[in-house]
Amino acid sequence: MQLKERMCLTDATCDDQIIKITIAHPDGRAIGDFVTGQYVRMGIRGLSDPAPAYFAVASSPYDQHCYEFVIKCVSGMANKLLMLDLGTEVEVEGPMGKGFNLQAFKGKDVILMGVGTGIAPLRSVWRSLTHEREHYGKISVYAGFLTACHRLLTDEMEDLAEHNIDVSVSLTTGHEDWDGPVGYVQHALEEDAPSGENTVVCLAGMSVMVDACTQTLHNLGFNDDHILRNF
Repeated sequence: MQLKERMCLTDATCDDQIIKITIAHPDGRAIGDFVTGQYVRMGIRGLSDPAPAYFAVASSPYDQHCYEFVIKCVSGMANKLLMLDLGTEVEVEGPMGKGFNLQAFKGKDVILMGVGTGIAPLRSVWRSLTHEREHYGKISVYAGFLTACHRLLTDEMEDLAEHNIDVSVSLTTGHEDWDGPVGYVQHALEEDAPSGENTVVCLAGMSVMVDACTQTLHNLGFNDDHILRNF
């Protein structure tokens, strides 16, 4: 496969550089089926340093001719992808992992919760749900970011209102121009207090965040079999 597109998602005021990349077969053929929230192992042919790394797919299975990824460029392969020339051949193994398989939960409400680049696999889910909107009840996205400059894909999330999908964006650190929720993402969930009776939750992010959100969900009456993780 080849690196086809690359876009920076953060501005110059943000310490973390985050990119969205697209890879596809050079001949344009379909990439094959996968489950939302799965990940791939990506490397560069002929290079052992940096080592291949795992990245969550941010596009949906309905995007038949490419994979998209949202990646924080901190070290290793992530940094290499930031510097690669477009058209460079990349090796992809997968997709792998259990992902977020919602087929057994049709008819239920759906909550997507993630922080930072943890929203990458959730983007795969919400892009898929826009094609399947009639099969689910209320759909809500809870996204958390450190500061205003760390926000990602907020324009795309705003457009989800066209599909009757609610979005709550929280900042860990508030800002004078910010009038949304301040605190951890689970605090916004606690404030809304959704019922766990007919709702399935997709969780993505660092293990500490996932554990904290899981405890909040338990407190709200959610059972473990309705709390999904993609790994």
